[in-house]
Amino acid sequence: MMNMENYKHKIQYYETDKMGITHHSNYVRIMEETRVDMMEKLGYGYDRMEAEGIISPVMNVSLDYRKPTTYPDIVEVELSVLEMSRFKVKFAYKMTVGDTLVCSATSTHCFLNKQGRPVTLQESCPDLDEAFSALRQEVDNAKN
Repeated sequence: MMNMENYKHKIQYYETDKMGITHHSNYVRIMEETRVDMMEKLGYGYDRMEAEGIISPVMNVSLDYRKPTTYPDIVEVELSVLEMSRFKVKFAYKMTVGDTLVCSATSTHCFLNKQGRPVTLQESCPDLDEAFSALRQEVDNAKN
């Protein structure tokens, strides 16, 4: 079991609007920070992936805002691999402040080579595919 540590993001003053509430667009940035952090912890940061000729664009993002956050809240993000196919991975994000769910979200990503053609993660980045599969297995185990 991988047991990844949750990512923590402190809401900055500049991330809030005139009402003092975190602007909704910042949650997408927090999602990206979380993915980058997770991949670096797996030893397969975006820099390594891109050096190996693979890019991973976002195909879809979905967010459900539950409660507002404000400066200087600490948003803790639990990231899991919700779905995997040969060409895509879908991440789930559970964002909390303390025990309060503030946002749940998903993002879907594909993998392309330098020519922009789809590649399978298993063939192009087998170590990363194995790590994502282990994280996916944790989701399945938690359901049982």
